[in-house]
Formats: sequence, C-alpha cells, structure tokens
Amino acid sequence: MDAILLIGHGSRLSEANNALKQVASMVKDLGNVPLVETAFLQFAKPDFFEAVSTCVSSGARKIIVHPYFLYKGRHFEEDLTEMVGKARKRYSDIEFILTEPLGVHENIAKVVLERSMKDIKPVKILKPHEIEEKSFEIITREMGKTDFRDIETPIVKRVIHATGDFDFAKNMRFHSDAVEVGIKAIKKGMDILVDVKMVEAGINKRLLQKWRGKVICKIQNTEHRLQTTDNPPIPPLNKGGMGGVTERGGEGEFETDTQTRAEQGIESAVKENNNIGIVAIGNAPTALYRTMKLIRDNGFNPELVVGVPVGFVKAVESKEVLLHMEYPFITSLGRKGGSTVAAAIVNALLKIAEGG
Repeated sequence: MDAILLIGHGSRLSEANNALKQVASMVKDLGNVPLVETAFLQFAKPDFFEAVSTCVSSGARKIIVHPYFLYKGRHFEEDLTEMVGKARKRYSDIEFILTEPLGVHENIAKVVLERSMKDIKPVKILKPHEIEEKSFEIITREMGKTDFRDIETPIVKRVIHATGDFDFAKNMRFHSDAVEVGIKAIKKGMDILVDVKMVEAGINKRLLQKWRGKVICKIQNTEHRLQTTDNPPIPPLNKGGMGGVTERGGEGEFETDTQTRAEQGIESAVKENNNIGIVAIGNAPTALYRTMKLIRDNGFNPELVVGVPVGFVKAVESKEVLLHMEYPFITSLGRKGGSTVAAAIVNALLKIAEGG
C-alpha cells in the first residue's frame, strides 16, 4: 500500500495546522489514496518520524513524502533531506520517495487567478473598535442566557473579554446596588483606590479624567513590613455577626502581627484622601480584609468595593466575607480573579457611565 505524507512547516496557530490537514483530506478523496498523513517540522504534532511510524503501522510499503512548501529552501535542502535519509535507514524495507515542493506550477497560477479575478472575497482588516465589537458578539453568543441584570451583564462580558474565561459568567456576584452606586461615584468625580500597580495600569484613565477622578495606588516599592500589635485585620463576618470562614482558611481566631505592603497602601490612602468612591482590589486578599476593617471600624465609607483577589491563600475566604456585607460590592467566587479582572470591572463601569 502506498501512503502520501504531507510535510508542513508548522505553526503555533492551530488554524494554520488544520489547513494542512484539510488539504490532506482533499488529496485522499481526489486521488482515491488509501492513506494520507500530515507532519510538521516544528511547533505542532505529529513530527516527521511520528507520521512515518503511523504510515508503517498502517501497512504502507511505499511512503511518498511531499513537502507542502512553495519553493526549495533550507528546510527542504537540509532538514527534510536528512530526515528522509534517517527514515530509510530505520525502515530499510520501506520505499521512501521525496517529491519536489509545490514550486512553480500552472495549477498554482490558476488558483491565483481564481482568488484574484473570479471569486473575489476581500479580507476585511478590522479596526481596533471593530475587533472589540466582534469579540463582544462572540461573548454574547457563547454566554447565552444568564441571571444577571441588564446593567450587570456588560460588566461580566468585559471581564470575560479581558480574561477569555467564561467561568466568570457563573461566579461573579453583585450587590443589588453595586453598579448604580459605582456609576454615581464615577460621575461625581470620586477617586478609585486600588491595591497594586497592575490594577492602576489597567484602568482607562482617559475615561476617568472626563469626570475628574483619579486612580490612587499607595503600595510601596519595598519589602518593608510594618509591625503592629493593636490593629489586626478584620475577622470574617456573616450577616449574623462573627464566625464562619476565617482569614487563615481554617478553624480559630485570626492572629497576625504584620501588615502587608498592600494593606499599608490601602490604609495610607484612606488617611490621606476623603474623596475615595470605589476601592478595587485585584491582587491582595489582605488589602480586601483591611478595606473591610476600615469600613467597619474607622468610618471609611466608599460607594463601592470591588473585591476580586486571586490565589490559593486567603483569596477565597476574603471574597466569601465580602459576599455577606450589606454595603455595595462586586466580587467573584473561588480562586479566580486578579488585577486584570479588577481593572475590567472598573473599565466596564466607566464605559457605562460614558453611555457605552
């Protein structure tokens, strides 16, 4: 039995590799060839020797190796020639034939004419805003129906757009007043306090400046940790009072004698600024705990708390605590979150405030 083995360069894009597989299927059908396999020189599987092994295992006695290249280059002259030589030694009872690449051929010229003259389908180059619009169309279609309110749905979509993760359509949670008060805070020109520089960098300053608000991040670029004995982070609260999930993620009372840099930054900003309307925590669970403590004990009163810290230690617990607060919040269940998510939520609020 004869086999044809099409060799492509290989790409990190699966669409490009799939194109060669589609050509192989056409060759098999058009030529009534019982076995047509594909292989790639790099970036994709199977490689040449894996494909040869498949052909041999399938009963091929002759393997016709066709390089799916436009011309003879280094890959043909050196790499492929060497690989075919090794295959001949490894499978001495199998006949190997290495063909010319596509090269210059009348049928290729006909394809060019067909694409250029007879069946013109111009490729549309999308502008940045068109790419975003197309992305949101796909997100809307794949999300399907959800239980979010109409005013909440754009925020969920923007988080999915920023992360590529549709799990957020299941795990995002909103206080009933969250979106409305967040928009109101933006339009009042209130500032947005964030825990880390990544959240600060991700927020659309151009939209925020329209309302004269600022993004504030006070985290220090130092590993210094402040000792404190009389100001422990907030113990978790349920609607019924103390108890439930603990900061340590287990049983017992929360204890600490240090503050993280993120906590220090939150506390410092709150002391210095009385115009904070939104707090957006995307990285540090301790910063979210500190925010909730300041609200509970120190009279801090932001309009909205966006709490989506990410990670395996304290992230889940801190968001569970926020979920039971009576003041407006936006959060996500579980370990997922991050600076990208926090910035996406704020940017969605800015877009809505702008009327988009």
